[in-house]
Amino acid sequence: MSQRVAARRPHKHALDVAHAPPRPGTPRAVLLPAAVVLLIGTVFVSVYLAAFHAPRPHELRVGTTEIGTQQALMRAGLARAIPGGFTLETYPDESAARQAVQERSVYAAYLGRGELLYGSANGAAVTATVTNAFSSVAHAEHHGLTVEDVAPAAPGDTRGLSVFYAAFGLVLAGYLFGMTTYQLAPRLQYRWRMASLALFGIVGGVVVTTIAGSAGFDALPGPFLPLAVVVALMGAAVAATTMVLLRLCGSAGVSLASILLLILGNSSSGGIMPAAYLPGWLRPLSDILPVGVGVRAMQGLSRFQDDGLSRALVILPVWVLGAALVLYLKDVFRREAPTGAVPEPEVQPAMS
Repeated sequence: MSQRVAARRPHKHALDVAHAPPRPGTPRAVLLPAAVVLLIGTVFVSVYLAAFHAPRPHELRVGTTEIGTQQALMRAGLARAIPGGFTLETYPDESAARQAVQERSVYAAYLGRGELLYGSANGAAVTATVTNAFSSVAHAEHHGLTVEDVAPAAPGDTRGLSVFYAAFGLVLAGYLFGMTTYQLAPRLQYRWRMASLALFGIVGGVVVTTIAGSAGFDALPGPFLPLAVVVALMGAAVAATTMVLLRLCGSAGVSLASILLLILGNSSSGGIMPAAYLPGWLRPLSDILPVGVGVRAMQGLSRFQDDGLSRALVILPVWVLGAALVLYLKDVFRREAPTGAVPEPEVQPAMS
């Protein structure tokens, strides 16, 4: 009889459990969410406006085959066009200058007699900068400017911005993964959490490369496997860094990750325009943060003879492995309590 009664007893779902009644608001509960979100929004607006409201190059690398007096006149002309905007490299012949543009060692190369080599794959901003500046140089030599595009943009990326949008989507996914892995599975064992991170990176790399590459929109037409590896490492680096900030700083880590990776990382990535156009305080982040390192390698694999690939294959694994080590020390090493000690409880971080 008791078994029959128990069988009829309805199953109590977790959502059916009575919750404590709402409490009166405190100043902290009312003000803190608004303050945090407004702070992040203010940082976003400030950083992006500082970077892109009136971009101008700072020591943008260009090349020339001219020497002597002609080169001195050209330097003076560039300095008049954009003071401090260019740094000049000298090449022995047209072949060396052409290769330098194709490898993105320089963004343009002036051959004299009004002839300019450039790469439209660098984006519309760079193309406008170098053609305008060297037009005045050619005019001073009594020539009209003739241009040759030796590193053209991909057919599916005529504005040179697709890599930025692809990277932004991946960074956003990595940021969300880093948050949700601890929120949905706060007690997941370390090795399975790392397996989940690896799965996210691999699948993300394959999916993004398929969509943006030759099989999809043809915006990143480089070799599939190297592109997928770089994209996977970049996504895993962003996700792992978010996880570290969340574990070390709790709910504040969500805000810190959004500022570091979504705002500073994407704005300094070079996906919109090269780092040479960024303010001096933002420029170094392009060579350090996972987004900038990954974007440069993606562009290099697609249009610039693997420029940035070697650097990415060193820096991105350092981010991933460094974060994995910190998480191991936090989630495993410090939780192996000595005999008789009470293990530290694992607390689920809360979102801001």
